[in-house]
Amino acid sequence: MKRLLTSTLFTLLIVLLVPAVYGDAAGQYRLAQRYAAGKDVDRDFKQAVEWYRKAALQGHARAQTNLGNLYRSGQGVDKDYGAALTWYRKAAAQEDTKAQINLAMMYARGMGVDKDEAEGLAWLQRAAVGDDTQAMVQLGNLYLQGKGVEKDYVQSTQWFRVAAEKGDVIAQHSLGLAYFRGKGVKKNYKDSVKWHRKAADKGYPPAEYSMGLRYAKGSGVGKDTGEAANWYRKAAKHGHPDAQNNLGLMYKKGQGVSRDYSEALDWFRKAAKRGHPHAQFNLGRMYQQGLGVKQDPEAAREWYRKAEKTGHKGAAKALKSLEGG
Repeated sequence: MKRLLTSTLFTLLIVLLVPAVYGDAAGQYRLAQRYAAGKDVDRDFKQAVEWYRKAALQGHARAQTNLGNLYRSGQGVDKDYGAALTWYRKAAAQEDTKAQINLAMMYARGMGVDKDEAEGLAWLQRAAVGDDTQAMVQLGNLYLQGKGVEKDYVQSTQWFRVAAEKGDVIAQHSLGLAYFRGKGVKKNYKDSVKWHRKAADKGYPPAEYSMGLRYAKGSGVGKDTGEAANWYRKAAKHGHPDAQNNLGLMYKKGQGVSRDYSEALDWFRKAAKRGHPHAQFNLGRMYQQGLGVKQDPEAAREWYRKAEKTGHKGAAKALKSLEGG
């Protein structure tokens, strides 16, 4: 079996290497990808740079973009924003939308070039018009937040909708939030749930959390604490700290699940370690009251202090209560 695997791998590399050596740009690009990802070969960014460069010099747009990425990050080559810009511009001129997005970011942040938000916006719009959903989502967020453009909820929602209809989970969740808040569209909780569910069914944690909120509040769906707990659990298992904290509260109170202080403690701890202020406070309260754990004023004090540092408004009062004040 090992001999067969080795033989198959050798054949695969030959199939990639021969065209690359003989100047095939597509073959050079594929070989560079393998080295960059460490797929079937040892990861080697210097080799990736070499083969991307060969393909890029022949006009391969995505090779030019990826070579720009390596110059920007300093992988396999000295970090050089100027060189990154040069290769991005070559690829962007060929309508490579990823290069256009990267150019937009470099102009917006002033990386290797004078900061120019208008130029960055122009490149981002060009990528969005080129049907890139990542660019559409970024444009939607810029109009939503008013960064580099005048705040415009209608424009924001329009870009989210186009990307959402193409299946982008971030856009679907953002469009759901627009319907929930009534920003750029008329407030509609049922449409909010529709878009959140589409993203949540694909395992997008923020959307899973939002579905938990919708069921917990009965917004656009019938109030159902059991369903809320189920959605919080999905998001919590994906590492969403708000969901972890809310699931902890449900176990503490016995809402939608059987009361279980040990489970509550576990979820509070997961979120608290991620710096979630409410979870840090809730964990402190569990230690103070001895719920699911042995009563430990010192541990409670430690978590209250962390909660206070991360902005929890009730932490100072809780600390004072520990001192008998």
